[in-house]
This record gives sequence, structure tokens and C-alpha cells, in this order.
Amino acid sequence: MHRQLRNPNFYAMLLADAVLFSAALSLAYLIRFEFSLSPYYADQLYTFLPFVTGAKLAVYFAFGLYRGMWRYTSFYELWRLVKAAVLATVLLATAALFILGFEGYSRSVLLLDSMLAIVFTGGLRIAIRRAFEHGSFTAALRSALSSRVSEAGRRVLIAGAGDAGEQLLRQVSRDPELGLTVAGFVDDDPDKMGRSLHGVPVLGEIGDLPLLAEKEEADEIIIALPQATGEQMRRVVAACEETGLPFRTLPGYSELLGGEVTLRSLREVNMEDLLGREPVALETDRIASCLTGKVVLVTGCGGSIGSELCRQIAPYRPARMILLDSGEYNLYTVQMELHHELGFEDYVPVLGKVQDQGLLDRVFATHAPQVVFHAAAYKHVPLMEINPWEAVHNNIQASRRLMETAVRFQAERFVLVSTDKAVRPTNVMGASKRVTELLLQSLTGGRTRFMSVRFGNVIGSSGSVIPLFMDQIRRGGPVTVTHPDVTRYFMTISEAAQLILQAATMGEEGEIFLLKMGQPVKIADMARDLIRLAGKVPDRDVEIRYTGLRPGEKLFEELITAGEDVTPTGHEKILRLRADDSWYGLGSREDMRTWLVQRLEELYGLAEAFDHCGIKAKLAEVVREYEMREESCVLETSPDAAAEEA
Repeated sequence: MHRQLRNPNFYAMLLADAVLFSAALSLAYLIRFEFSLSPYYADQLYTFLPFVTGAKLAVYFAFGLYRGMWRYTSFYELWRLVKAAVLATVLLATAALFILGFEGYSRSVLLLDSMLAIVFTGGLRIAIRRAFEHGSFTAALRSALSSRVSEAGRRVLIAGAGDAGEQLLRQVSRDPELGLTVAGFVDDDPDKMGRSLHGVPVLGEIGDLPLLAEKEEADEIIIALPQATGEQMRRVVAACEETGLPFRTLPGYSELLGGEVTLRSLREVNMEDLLGREPVALETDRIASCLTGKVVLVTGCGGSIGSELCRQIAPYRPARMILLDSGEYNLYTVQMELHHELGFEDYVPVLGKVQDQGLLDRVFATHAPQVVFHAAAYKHVPLMEINPWEAVHNNIQASRRLMETAVRFQAERFVLVSTDKAVRPTNVMGASKRVTELLLQSLTGGRTRFMSVRFGNVIGSSGSVIPLFMDQIRRGGPVTVTHPDVTRYFMTISEAAQLILQAATMGEEGEIFLLKMGQPVKIADMARDLIRLAGKVPDRDVEIRYTGLRPGEKLFEELITAGEDVTPTGHEKILRLRADDSWYGLGSREDMRTWLVQRLEELYGLAEAFDHCGIKAKLAEVVREYEMREESCVLETSPDAAAEEA
């Protein structure tokens, strides 16, 4: 209140409204009496004018109409203004009735006065907003007097004449210091052709961009299609590239803060845009019941998936989050992000390896985690082919110790992050992850609910093919692809983590959950898209070189293995795989576990002896669908090719 009284704008608006109220009442009298006032009504007007103006100012003040920021006047403020004007009229009419009995006072003047007051004061507020949207009065005057016209700024075309495009246009109009002028829109919606947004025309379709960019002398293109599919986005990008102009895009709505579209959100088009993954609809209530107030352990918390899981878990406010990672820098990075960026302080960083049984016992005894997300694993295919003992120690032995510890300390849920490479594996990494799935299923039936989540490649993960390709493009090529027909499934890190949390609410008896990956992507096509995004032409500016499939590599990845039935879960992006309980015809779960543990002990011995071929042969005995090749016992691989299968 005191700040308001010290604000000169408050008094300026108060004075302006007083003038407008006086004008409204005067005009109401003039209209009512056909612009010819008799001395009686002229005296009545002069007598009532200060009382009516004062009463309206008091009512407007009581409705808080002088506390707003008028440059942001909205329908809400205008509706309050209408209510205030109506109430003021009712009060004045009541006073006229009781004091004068309406004797010698025109009722139509009251109605006209009320309507004119609404029009005048509402119009003033809208005019102020419009003035700020197009720059201040001073700036507008300066622009009018200047020899430099507003068209001198960078001219942009906006692809997308929907809500996002309209919001961008308003921001450009409000801030002349941006130096941008929207020359027009392009949109494929036939209903928008020939129409305009705030006076800016829709000039044509997306395919017309090259011609329109030249005709309008555009300097840049902004893509405002946050809900575009991957196919639509590739078409728009191709049209933008044809213009030869720089172009930027808004990210998808799932990335925008609160869905708010701002110029600061603009960024370069990336591979995620071209994939066009739809936003995930989460059952937040179910996830909250699983995480809120619980002690949650995340292994591999510094990795791509592990760190994103931590980011996604924090907003659900667990009682405590145990961060376990063997990398000092990764652990430090994720705890600093939780603390300073997400404002989550209830975490305990644990530096160590999952295979350290003493450490696991200490963590579980001290903190009693109720929910475990096991994301720690070696996932690099070529490196695990060369060093299979590390896959045994880190992927199999460590996972077994963590699962058994969770059972012993009666954790509520255990979620294993698996991979599509566990399906009919042709490499050590995939076989080792399949063994962890079998281990998980052998431990079901107790208090701890076990589940596994299987999905494909993740864009932006450590060791991903995309950073390798981008580095090769920066160096001028060649971009190395193993085979022209090799395809992989891809999803974003954020989407994968969200669906892992969702799946965690569904598991009961060792189910394997499959995340819908959409359509597989050809790696060669991905390489060409990345080359184009860098402003270069594939096979002309940057060569694509095929190096040949490596041992253990598939042309196509699969998501389901033999003996698995696919059933829906109620969530559109998650399927449940229920495996055959009679594992290899072994009978009961106890028999299965005895058989598995015996072979794992033998596998550990082979790993301790660094027996390359022995490890692979034993994996083939445990995972009978593992297609081991004899020549894979001893192999080498190049660093460039190595990342492609990661």
C-alpha cells in the first residue's frame, strides 16, 4: 500500500480515470438530451460530477484496479473493471433513489454513464498495453522521427502460425530492442492461408519457404512447431536448408518450462527434434505413492540414465536419495546439480563400486533403502567384447550382490535397467544383461518386488554414436558407419527415465517391461541428418564411409526374445513381457536358481582367470540364445567404430 502511494504512475492513472469518469458522465447527459442541455440539467451535471467521479474512483480503488501493471492488462483485469463499474452504478442509483427518489433525474443517464465509463477506462488500459507491446511512446516517437524504418531489423519468417508462433510474434512486437521484424508466417493448414495474426500475414505453405524467403528478403527462419512429429520436422528442416538461411526452433512442449514459449527457448535443431518423440503422459499419483517419503537408492547415479533418474525422482520428494557411483567426478556433478539447481538436499553421496559387498551391507544397514534403481553397468559393446571379464564383474556379479542384499534387507522394490541387446544377444554386453534379467526372475516370490525395464539406445548418453558423428563432421569427415542397412531404436534420456519410474509402479513378480521405442532409425540416415544440420551436404562436403559389421554386431535390434508373451500395462508406452516360468525346462524357481548360481560361480572363476573364450562359452551355456562366434574370442576394434554400438 505504501509503495503504491509512492508510485507516480498511481496518481497519473487516478487522474486519468477521474478525467474519463467526468467525460463519461458529461457525454451521457449530452447524448440523453440530444446535445442540448437545459439550465436545470446543466446545473444537475455540475452538482453530481464531483460526487459521481469520487464514488467511482473509490470503487475502482477497492477492486484493486490501481495495483496492476497496466502494460500486462488482460481479460481478467477488464472483467474486474466491468464489475467495479456496475457496482458503482448500483450504488449511485441507490443513492439517487433514497435521496432524490429519482425526482428530476434521468435513469438512462445512469446506464449511459456506466457503459461509457467501462469503454473509456478499459480502452485506456488496452491502449497502454498496446503501446508497451509496440515500444514505449517515446520509443515510438523516436522511431517515427528517425530516418531508419523499423524494417531495418533482421527479418524473420515463422514456420507455424499456431499458438507458439503467435506468442513469439507478440514478444517480438513488445521488444523492439530485439531488432527483429516478422515478415510473415508459413503453415500447411489450408484454413490459415490468406489470413493474418496481429496484422502479419500467413504467406504460404512450408514448401514455399525457399521462394518466400527470397521474396521477403528474410534473414532467418524460426520454427514454431513444438508438437511436430519427426517426419514433419524433417520436412520443415529440409525446406529451411534449401533457403540457405540460418534457422532455429522451439523445443517440444515437454522441454519448455511450464509449456511457456519464449524467444530464450529458441535453439538449434538437433537430432531429438528429427526423431519427434511424443511427450510422455505419466501417472504422477502412482509414481508419488512409490517414491514420496521413501529412501531411494540409485546406482550408477552419475551416468546418463542414472543422473536423469535422480533429476526425475527429486521432485517427488523422497525422504532420502542414496547416490552410488564409482566415478568421483560424476558423483560430485550429480549431487551439485541436485543441491543447487533442483533445490534437493536430502541425498547421501556414496563413492564406491556395487560389487563391494561390504559397502552394500553398510549402505543398506545405515539407510535402509526401500526402492532401488540399478542403472550401474558397463554398456559399451566393443569394449566388453575385448574385456569380457569386466562385463562379468560389473554387470553380473555386482547385480547379483545388489539384488541379494536388497532381498536380505527387505527392500520394497528393485528396478533393473536393462537393454534391447539382451534379446537374442550376439555380444558379451547383451548376454551379461540377459543373465541379470534371469537372476532377477530367479529371486522373485519374496517381499521385494523385482522388475526389469528393457529399451534401446538413448540419445545423448555417454558413448552414444551421435557425439562421435558430430566430432567427425567438425573434423571434416569421414563419418564412419558400419553398414548402410544397420538400424537402431532411439529415445531421449528424459523419456527413458520417466518411463522407468512409471514401470516401477507396475512390477509384481519379476516382469520385464518393454518401452515402446517407435520406429527404428537407420544409422546412415541419422549420419546424413546430422551432416545437414551442420550446414553441409552428405557425400559432397562430408563423406560417409562404411567400415563393415564388427563381431557381435547385429543389423537390427530386437525387443522380444523367444518364450516371452507381450501384454499391455494400461500405459500406452509400456508393455509387459512375461517370461516362461519353466526356464529351460528346469521346473521350480528354486531349481532354476540353483542351476543358475552354480554356473555363475564357474563364470566368476573364468573371469578371475581372464579366460576370454571360457567366459563366452559359459555365457552361451547360461543364455542359450546367445549366438557366440568362435572368431570373437580374440578381437580388436578401432576407436571410431567402437562408439557406434554403445
